[in-house]
Amino acid sequence: MIYESLPAWVQDAEDILVHINVGGLKRSLFSSTLSNFPDTRLGRLLACESEEAILQICDDYDAQQKEFYFDRNPGLFPYVLQFYQTGKLHIMEELCIFSFCQEIEYWGINEFFLDSCCSYRYHDRKLESCHKSWDEESDVSSVDTSVDEISDLNKDIQHFQEMRCGNARKYLWLTLENPGYSIPSKLFSFLSIAVVLTSISIMCINSLPEYQYFDEDGKQVEEPTLQALEFFCICWFTFEVVTRMILAPNRRKFFRHPLNIIDIVSVLPIYITLPIDLALGSESELGNLGKLVQVFRLMRIFRVLKLARHSTGLRSLGATLRHSYREVGILLLYLGVGVCVFSGFAYTAEYEEDVGLDTIPACWWWGTVSMTTVGYGDVVPVTVAGKLAASGCILGGTLVVALPITIIFNKFSHFYRKQKLDKCLSLLSIFSYSASLPSALHPLHES
Repeated sequence: MIYESLPAWVQDAEDILVHINVGGLKRSLFSSTLSNFPDTRLGRLLACESEEAILQICDDYDAQQKEFYFDRNPGLFPYVLQFYQTGKLHIMEELCIFSFCQEIEYWGINEFFLDSCCSYRYHDRKLESCHKSWDEESDVSSVDTSVDEISDLNKDIQHFQEMRCGNARKYLWLTLENPGYSIPSKLFSFLSIAVVLTSISIMCINSLPEYQYFDEDGKQVEEPTLQALEFFCICWFTFEVVTRMILAPNRRKFFRHPLNIIDIVSVLPIYITLPIDLALGSESELGNLGKLVQVFRLMRIFRVLKLARHSTGLRSLGATLRHSYREVGILLLYLGVGVCVFSGFAYTAEYEEDVGLDTIPACWWWGTVSMTTVGYGDVVPVTVAGKLAASGCILGGTLVVALPITIIFNKFSHFYRKQKLDKCLSLLSIFSYSASLPSALHPLHES
């Protein structure tokens, strides 16, 4: 076999031709040229002593022609051939960076062999492509997420076929979860939004002095009408959570879903504070426990997040923040560095003045307010150096805040369109699955 004689004829001849066939492109190289680069793929051919060793390096070998075949792109092989002849890599402007990188990696050629005329352009284009891939990473993951969500939705629908009264439960579950599924689901969605807005309005009205009532002992009591409305809202939220939990095809996934967690958190404080009020009395008699009760009551503000279930914009905002953690992290880093630097300047210039900038933490508050361009005006510098530091702080904050806004806005626009598309795809998936069922099992026929 020629495989066994290959090392012999390589060693016997001082300089032999090694025939290479790359995707139909045939070239010949002297063995002395290949021996200059023994760590490369072609250089390792000279050390092969068996058929298995040769086929681990190339894709095929013609014993009669003594030709090594490689199933690679013939358009990129001239760059590899030039490397063996000159010892330097060169790259043309029109080449794809990642294809070239993968090709030289296959041939065992390190990118450090790039000549100085091409090295800077190569690394600059490679870095630019990496930045683009970072921006597109969230797009790719969001597409994958869309496919996974639709697949999970179909699996959930199929689970109902194995349940008792599965068709009725499926119809009710889709009515609660998908506002566009049917007219009853739209009415339920509108009613749920109205109850959320009513609950938030009641909480705001109760804080107004005009609507605060006191009994004969001077203890604050709620206005009867508002109390009745609040009781109705609590009953509605409880009914909504319990019904969704009962109808859910997968209870474990139900408790992991962010929107369901929000629903539970918005209802839970009521059932924590109610037993305490009934058993122990008013907040003034509870001391520190009363303050804890107040905190739980303030948690009712989380009910506003329930609107995310019915608002594409709020869900898009959450997805944007989740996929823009790099930009948000850079923004917070820049703000933190700027606040520390300009707070130090302000403290150095103003600590002897009685203007409220006599401590570093106080200067941090001033720096945060100034860099975010809020400008309360509660603390202002009075010295020339302090005003110069404040000017730099305001200008720096404007630039820092404005830098990542465009990226975040573009991602928000993308995810808003994605949420709209996901809603349409989920409805199409539901209706296509329902259409594939026999007429007797179709949920719309039952209704």
